[in-house]
Amino acid sequence: MQNSVAGWLRRNLFSSFLQTVLTILLLALLIIVGNMLLRWGVEDAVGLRGTAEQCRAATGACWAVIGEKYRPILFGLYPYEEQWRPALAMVVWFVTLGLTLSPRCWHSRFLWPLWAVSLVAMWVLMNGGVAGLPAVPSSDWGGLPLTLLLFSGTVIIGMPVSVLLALGRRSPLPFLRGLSVIFIEGLRGVPLITILFVAVNVFPLFLPAGMEVNKLLRVIIGIALFFACYQAEVIRGGLQSVARGQYEAAAVLNLSYWHTTTKIVLPQALRICLPAVTNHIIAAMKNSSFVIIIGLFDVLTATSAVMQDPQWRRYYIETYVFIACLYLLFGFSLSRYALWVERRIDASRNPEGVS
Repeated sequence: MQNSVAGWLRRNLFSSFLQTVLTILLLALLIIVGNMLLRWGVEDAVGLRGTAEQCRAATGACWAVIGEKYRPILFGLYPYEEQWRPALAMVVWFVTLGLTLSPRCWHSRFLWPLWAVSLVAMWVLMNGGVAGLPAVPSSDWGGLPLTLLLFSGTVIIGMPVSVLLALGRRSPLPFLRGLSVIFIEGLRGVPLITILFVAVNVFPLFLPAGMEVNKLLRVIIGIALFFACYQAEVIRGGLQSVARGQYEAAAVLNLSYWHTTTKIVLPQALRICLPAVTNHIIAAMKNSSFVIIIGLFDVLTATSAVMQDPQWRRYYIETYVFIACLYLLFGFSLSRYALWVERRIDASRNPEGVS
């Protein structure tokens, strides 16, 4: 074990004079910066149970602002006495996500119905108006539950649409191929802010008199279509990477187009482009912050609103560090899960080559 560690250090950190110098310099920089952050964030900091007076007297971080403002940060404008409902909705979301990511449920026929039931349950909990729950308009939703709802709707709606658009762009039918190209290039050619503006302010002008579609639903669909256009190009790249021999083998077996696509081509394409697909999914999580322009308070916008309190305004760095950690937790977890899936797929395809 010692030999292997020493060998790794020699190969990767001390293989040459220049690399040795760079390693020592970077190590010294890490020690200096790490010591400063440790002193600011831990040694001289005020804990979650501190007060504003203690924070003003301290020379380090003031984590008491998180202890004081965590509820409006996490739940936004949602009524204080009803915040157990979005908390329960998040529990439903995390349980459903955990089951979805479990390999035992990958081939389950109940996976999509489970998500449908979970999203309906989240909507009922958040919206109320039934089962004795007071109604809370979507304009008062906010914080982390809204971010998770936007993210879930974007991926659940956008992924199937992206697959259809990718297949449509490679279709031998000119009309279907042209329609897919126009749709993809049209939505990719405008900023997401424009799509949100159209969904909120322009789309209702085309509805019949007296008909109204929930603003949050329009926003989710708009973000999902924008996400689908970018994801479709990634999946199209995966489709182009599938060897021509796979199509020829399917033709020899006299398989239909849909059997060839769903059983042979599409699984290989998705495996090839999995890193890029994961990248766009992580980006969809962060794109939810754009809803600030239409008056919705996601977790980042709720944090900005909370920091208008004069007593705690000066401690904005601590609050944004907290939010950055939330985004980092989700993004890093998704990337590590995708890496684990890649390794699992490689192990199933080449079990003898994986230790």
